[in-house]
Amino acid sequence: MKQFFLFLSIFSICIISVNAQAPKKRNIARPPLAETTTEETAKHQNNKADIPQNKTNIVQKERLVEITTDYGTMVARLYNTTPLHRDNFISLIESGFYDSLLFHRVIKGFMIQGGDPTSKHADSLAILGGGEVIGQPRIPAEFNKNLIHKRGALAAARDGNAEKASSNCQFYIVQGNKIDTAQLRQMYEQRIKPNNPNFSYTDTQKEIYQRIGGTPFLDQNYTVFGEVISGLNVIDKIASATTRPGDRPIKDIRMKIRMLN
Repeated sequence: MKQFFLFLSIFSICIISVNAQAPKKRNIARPPLAETTTEETAKHQNNKADIPQNKTNIVQKERLVEITTDYGTMVARLYNTTPLHRDNFISLIESGFYDSLLFHRVIKGFMIQGGDPTSKHADSLAILGGGEVIGQPRIPAEFNKNLIHKRGALAAARDGNAEKASSNCQFYIVQGNKIDTAQLRQMYEQRIKPNNPNFSYTDTQKEIYQRIGGTPFLDQNYTVFGEVISGLNVIDKIASATTRPGDRPIKDIRMKIRMLN
């Protein structure tokens, strides 16, 4: 059995179980994202015939998703800098995969997690977190120095594989806490630098953690592939739900996700 790891603090570890399946090669659906324009060149000298020349301007729009719950609605944007995770998420959304699944694990001050397909018809006492898309591989890690676990970050859970590849369906949204300079420095030295010695926080990123908070101890260790841009208060409401042992909400919190563009 695989294990998904999400760290609660620099001293504790939260483990999310995921069933192991033999992966098969997957052709990830990629929706059309590019738009092109064509311009004609000016006439050549010496009365030569007009020669149209193609000039392609690629405009890649960020895709937006709407996550509806009983606690309210969130809108998230998907980063184009993490195309494998983006396209996999879009493919699952468009197939209706996430409809009626649960946010099966919520931890106040940390994150809310969902996407386990076994949660759809689960008994109220079932232990969740062990589901995945059967027969599909993990998603290769797409770490990016510009993408951090700030409040509202949309990221992929994963097991303990050496490549740090992501679950093919389970995700979490960060609530986190505000982090001061001393705390961030300690987390960086103990957790983040060992994962990527070449990574360092920019002044802007430091300010973001101080101002709105997050979970920096996950940076450069789990793939962030989007962020909630509307409905951040919904994260707080879900994270505050009463839970039973194992962090599953006593009252089921179901989701419905659709593409907005």
